[in-house]
Amino acid sequence: MDRHIAAQMAAAEAVRVLDERRTVGGGASIADAKGLLDVARDEQAGRLAIINYLPRTNQESRQKLTYMAAYLIATRGTLAPHEMNSILAS
Repeated sequence: MDRHIAAQMAAAEAVRVLDERRTVGGGASIADAKGLLDVARDEQAGRLAIINYLPRTNQESRQKLTYMAAYLIATRGTLAPHEMNSILAS
């Protein structure tokens, strides 16, 4: 979860920097786009690691479900059917 949170924060910072550059009249470079793509991939990898994690205890299971519910509410996101099955199987 820490990895996922760090990746979300990095993604938000990357978007903020790009928006700031556009505001002052600069454009986004290919390097900027590649950096943003890398950050998005890190966020996705962290999210998938949480989804695929098999909790060892009831407490870990509740923590995983609570984290994913909070994440989905905060991002207004959804899960793919196979991701939902993985969450429910935990």
